[in-house]
Amino acid sequence: MAEMSDINVQKLTIAQQAIASCCGAIITSLFVTPLDVIKIRLQAQRNPFHKGKCFVYSNGLMDHVYVCGSEDSKAWYKKPGHFKGTWDAFMKIIRIEGIKSLWSGLPPTLIMAVPTTAVYFTCYDQLCEVLKNRPGKHDEHIPVIAGSLSRFSTATVVSPLELIRTQLQYRRSSYKQLYRGISTKVAADGWFSLWQGWTSTILRDVPFSALYWYNYERFKKMICKKVGANEPTFFVSFTSGAAAGSIAAVVTQPFDVVKTHRQTQLWENETLKSKLLRDSKSTWAVMRKIATGNGITGLFAGITPRLFKVAPACAIMISTYEYGKSFFSHLNEKKNQHP
Repeated sequence: MAEMSDINVQKLTIAQQAIASCCGAIITSLFVTPLDVIKIRLQAQRNPFHKGKCFVYSNGLMDHVYVCGSEDSKAWYKKPGHFKGTWDAFMKIIRIEGIKSLWSGLPPTLIMAVPTTAVYFTCYDQLCEVLKNRPGKHDEHIPVIAGSLSRFSTATVVSPLELIRTQLQYRRSSYKQLYRGISTKVAADGWFSLWQGWTSTILRDVPFSALYWYNYERFKKMICKKVGANEPTFFVSFTSGAAAGSIAAVVTQPFDVVKTHRQTQLWENETLKSKLLRDSKSTWAVMRKIATGNGITGLFAGITPRLFKVAPACAIMISTYEYGKSFFSHLNEKKNQHP
């Protein structure tokens, strides 16, 4: 299943893979962020954000928690607007506030999202290469193993950094104050307190990654065979990415609902009690509570908007990444022919 990727990967350096994934990450965020900005503006219109209220902001690469502060009266998500729907909001924001407003809040999130995405995609390809060369290999398992391991690693590294980013965004504290706050927290609750919310993130992201890469490689191989292509074209990668992302999003939606619930609860509790609380309920307990209160459908709440975000994000990211790898592959080929 992984052999289609190997056409490009074996000719590329790690730096070239990282550059291809960085370009893909930036292009994805530029296309997907406006969808989330409009969603948040419509959400704020229905239920205005007060101090301590949290919402999840997505740039198509990562989810970030935003905590509203009292000094944020002029923040982009609090700007007044009378929108009748998505298209109306899109047109009014461009006309009244300017087209740049569609990318509100994006730059600070890219500082972490772009390098994380680059590490994730590069790790995936490198792991595929290692697993492909091992004895007694089973090619159909390679995308699942490589996808799971690369996502587990990046999510574990990023979890405390995201906690720190949210603290900086909410408290507007200096790095010295932030360091003092984290030191106090670690002294009181131990190092593991920096990984609060990690379990629900892993339970959503690792299965998503495993399903996504398995289906992506499968669809890519199938479509390439059907159209008679030796390596994936932009259309093949785009279609395979959208289909694989949609399947993974539907299957992991209950974990996404729980993750969003726990993330926002965690930070809203902090604003009320001035300290981060320990996770009082397990992921499964939260899932049971949601199912009891709203039925099984409660665990799939928001699946339509998530699909509208995930499908294009996956399609754009993987197709631009594959295109970048193909570009470097042909560039390296020319260099080898004319040293």
